[in-house]
Amino acid sequence: MYNPQRPSPFAFLGVILILGLLLAGCIALWMWGYPKYRVYSQEMAGRALLAEAESSRQIAVLEARAKLDSAKSLAAAEVERAKGVAEANKIIGDSLRNNEDYLRYLFVNGLENTKNQVIYVPTETNLPILEASRGSRPPAQ
Repeated sequence: MYNPQRPSPFAFLGVILILGLLLAGCIALWMWGYPKYRVYSQEMAGRALLAEAESSRQIAVLEARAKLDSAKSLAAAEVERAKGVAEANKIIGDSLRNNEDYLRYLFVNGLENTKNQVIYVPTETNLPILEASRGSRPPAQ
């Protein structure tokens, strides 16, 4: 006879069967979903690497452009400086041409700052007078 207090022996088997089916379903779901997740994960990692590579390439291109612009600006500045130096040299050269008195003044003024140095003074023929006896003197004792 049927006693509601006492479970039937088949009820226990039913619970085990349901738990087994749930476990088999979870395993089947995992076996189906895990490979798809790995493919998705690797695809996202690849996209991230691609985006990083593109960003690095853009940065390198921008840095190269900045260096090029900087080099062009430095070259233009150097050209302008050279033009200024050339103009200054032209002005100085023009002012010194046919100005023997000023050149002689600069020469004499330069002699004031030289001490214990041998200075060769040019003659009329622009040849220096050499000291022939300078090397033959006995050393001072």
